[in-house]
Amino acid sequence: MPSAEDVLHPPTEPYAHGLLDVGDGQQLYWEECGNPDGKPAVFVHGGPGGGIVPGYRRFFDPARYRVILFDQRNCGRSLPHASGPRADLSTNTTWHLVDDLEKLRADRGVERWQVFGGSWGSALALAYAEAHPDRVTELVLRGIFTLRRSELDWYYNGGAGHLSPEWWRSFMAPLGGEPFSGDRMVAYHDLLFDPDPAVHQPAGVAWTTWEAATTTLEFSQKSVDEFSDPTFALAFARIENHYFVNEGWMTEGQLIEEVGRIRHIPAVMVQGRYDLACPVVTADDLHRAWPEADYRVVLAGHSAMEPAIAAELVAATDRFATR
Repeated sequence: MPSAEDVLHPPTEPYAHGLLDVGDGQQLYWEECGNPDGKPAVFVHGGPGGGIVPGYRRFFDPARYRVILFDQRNCGRSLPHASGPRADLSTNTTWHLVDDLEKLRADRGVERWQVFGGSWGSALALAYAEAHPDRVTELVLRGIFTLRRSELDWYYNGGAGHLSPEWWRSFMAPLGGEPFSGDRMVAYHDLLFDPDPAVHQPAGVAWTTWEAATTTLEFSQKSVDEFSDPTFALAFARIENHYFVNEGWMTEGQLIEEVGRIRHIPAVMVQGRYDLACPVVTADDLHRAWPEADYRVVLAGHSAMEPAIAAELVAATDRFATR
């Protein structure tokens, strides 16, 4: 079976980068790569709180795309960072990020762009497109996530732990293990925002490595090791938890209910059949509401770097490159 390395475009380096002041004391790191005269596309990373890495540039043909990537509020190289002792996420919501995308588009002088997002990035891409459909040329979505309560409960309060019991025990350790009554996301919130590093650091690593261990079809120790970095883990866990306990500042099912606003936009949805973090039922629900989308279910888990998913994503951007 080919690896992701076999299907991705060659590595490329940014030709421009900087920090964009979006207000609220927030500065977003952004970078551009590919062809400055190419088709504009924006990469919307997952998490929330995951940040961008060089491999994400490789989903796009550098000869035909002008790719803009950015770190969302409080993560990656954006400032201030959520791992700080006075982390304040009060101005980090879905709708702040939707506005940030518009500010980034205008700042980079882009009229319309392709929006590419996976996992949480698919939710933010949908929220942005539904708010600004006239600014989106196409959507490329992966590992569909819409922040419905059933999706959050599956991963943090129930079913997913039955499929990875050893990592579920690790996830539950900061909460004192099982049995446990109550909402685990709420309980984790108290730990992650506790001022004592002896409390918030182990909680951050446990939250984040639970995700790293369950996002590939075959277990990847490399992913777990990367997600174990204490600074990354704390910011990632704090931002994710902040979003999930607040249910994305959306009404239940909002992103699917409002898909009528974007059904005219060409779209590809790529979903792993055995995605543990974002089960296929969500993608199926979205596609039933949006039958015009090109829906691809592949033998894979959740990660964009799984070969079957990466191949479909590259094929999608290649097909859209000349639109």
